[in-house]
Amino acid sequence: MFEEILGLPVHVLVIHAVVVFVPLLAVLAIAYVGLPRWRHRLDWALGLLAVAAPVTAYVAVKSGEALTDALVARGFQGPILDQIFEHSRYGDILLRVVVPLGIVAILLLVATSGHPRVPQLPALVIPVLAVAAVGLSIAALVYVYLTGHSGAETVWGTTL
Repeated sequence: MFEEILGLPVHVLVIHAVVVFVPLLAVLAIAYVGLPRWRHRLDWALGLLAVAAPVTAYVAVKSGEALTDALVARGFQGPILDQIFEHSRYGDILLRVVVPLGIVAILLLVATSGHPRVPQLPALVIPVLAVAAVGLSIAALVYVYLTGHSGAETVWGTTL
């Protein structure tokens, strides 16, 4: 399932979604926290990205594992494989950051919605979610950069 689409590795296709969705989720989460008057304009996009970013990150990790297995089966070894494993470690960490960020973003949307079905929450819930959203957003931005840079270095580092 995570190997190929039309003869191309799924990983090289889905990473483009990850490098767009994850930073957008991070920036929108920070904006949602920092600009309360804009929340009604940002909520739909934040909700969509809170789902799309973790899903694409998951597919990128799983397809990356499939690609790594295929490269090892073809005899890749040495320094290039070390670079691939470093990239993979960054990707695993990114996934572990983006999934909680998506969950926190959804919880923040619910907590600030003002919907009558949302129970009265303790006063600290929204500030705690806001701090978590900002912290996870910063971590997501750092790890999407590290993951993308290490992957690009592995593929393109010796070509240009």
